[in-house]
Amino acid sequence: MAAATTDPYVRNEREAEIALRSERLARIFAERAPLHDRDGSFPFDNFADLREAGYMKLTVPREYGGDEASLYELVLAQDYLARGDGSTALAVGWHVGLMLQLRCTKSWPERLYARFCEEVVREGAMINNFASERATGSPSRGGRPETTAVRTEGGWLLSGRKIFSTLSPILEQFTVSAYVEDEGKTGLFFVRKGAGVTIEETWDTLGMRSTGSHDVVLDGVFVPEEERLDGEPRSEGISDHGGALLHIPACYIGIAHAARDCAVRFAVSYKPNSLQGAIAGHPNVERQIGEMEAELLTARSFLYGVADRWDRDPEGRAALKPELGLAKKLATNSAIRIVDMAMRIVGGSSLSRSLPLERLYRDVRAGLHNPPMDDAVTAMLARRAVAEAMPGAGERADE
Repeated sequence: MAAATTDPYVRNEREAEIALRSERLARIFAERAPLHDRDGSFPFDNFADLREAGYMKLTVPREYGGDEASLYELVLAQDYLARGDGSTALAVGWHVGLMLQLRCTKSWPERLYARFCEEVVREGAMINNFASERATGSPSRGGRPETTAVRTEGGWLLSGRKIFSTLSPILEQFTVSAYVEDEGKTGLFFVRKGAGVTIEETWDTLGMRSTGSHDVVLDGVFVPEEERLDGEPRSEGISDHGGALLHIPACYIGIAHAARDCAVRFAVSYKPNSLQGAIAGHPNVERQIGEMEAELLTARSFLYGVADRWDRDPEGRAALKPELGLAKKLATNSAIRIVDMAMRIVGGSSLSRSLPLERLYRDVRAGLHNPPMDDAVTAMLARRAVAEAMPGAGERADE
C-alpha cells in the first residue's frame, strides 16, 4: 500500500495525486541514488523524469498552465520526493520554491515572468538564485556581494564568482545578485548561460553530493536593461516572508522518513539467535522506534501546520516569519536525531553502503547549513518575545 494513501497529512484527492506522483518518482530515484552519491554525479536522469512528470510546473500559476500548488502542497510533494533521493529533492526544491516566491511577490517584470512561466510549462525550464560567495558567506547574513554589475550600452556587464550554485549543471538561466557601484546598492539580474559564464566543478562534499552546487564564474556577462529584476514590484504582490523556504525542511523530513522506514523494516525482520524473535520486540529497540516516531510526528505536525496557516492568511505572513524559521529548525534537527537513532537500531550494518542509511546520515547533516540558520531563528523568536513584553505592546497590537 502506498504511504500517501494512509498519510493523515494528505487531506483530499488533489493532495493524494501530488503525494503519489512524488512517491512514484522517489522509488525510481532511490535505485539511482547510491551511484550518483558515490560518483558525485549530477542526476540528469532524475530531472528528465521530473520534467516528464510535469513536476517543474508544480508552483507555476494556473494562468500560465501550471499547477499553482499551495505551500502545503509544495511541502507534501518535497517530503515524499526526498524519501527517494535527498539531493534531487533539495535541488529541484530551489526551483519550485523560487517559482512559488515569484508567484507571490510578483517581483519580476510581467513580460519576462510570463515568458519564463510558459517555458517552465512547455519545456520544463528551471531557475535558481545564485547569491552565495566565499567572502560574504550565506546571503542571509547580509554581506555585500563581490560580484559587480557595471553599466554598459543597453544593459549591464556582470563579473564575479558564486558558490553553492545548486542546479548549475542543468540550468540554462538563473538570477544573480551583484553590487552596482555607481548606485551603492545590490541589484538582481536575470542571466542566461552563454558567453562569459563558466561552471567550475568544485562540489565534492560529505553529503548532498548530487545537487550540482558548483561554482559559477561570470566574466563580463551581458544582461539587458529589461532583465534587471530589482525594480519596483507589481503593486498586487505580497511578500512570502520566507514561506517558500519550507521546501528545505520538507526535504530533510523526507530523508528522516526514509531512514525511519529502513530501520523499522530491519527491526521487524532481523532475528539474531540470541533472541527468540525479531529485535523490534526488544525494549531498547522499541524505545528507539518510539522516539523516532515522536520526533517525526512532532516535526511534521509543526511543519504542515505552519504551511497551512501561511496559505490561509496571506496578510498574516509577516507575523508568521518566526514560525516559518522554527519549522526549519525543528525539522532539520529532528531529522538528524531520527537518522542517528535509525543507525543505532540497525547497528554496524548501517555503515555499509549496501544500505541507504550511511548516505542518509551524510545527507541529513546538510540541513544545518541551509537557511535560515538555527541561531538566526532563535534570535528572531527572542526578539518577538521581548517586543511582546514591552509596555504598551498589547495596545499597539490592537490598533
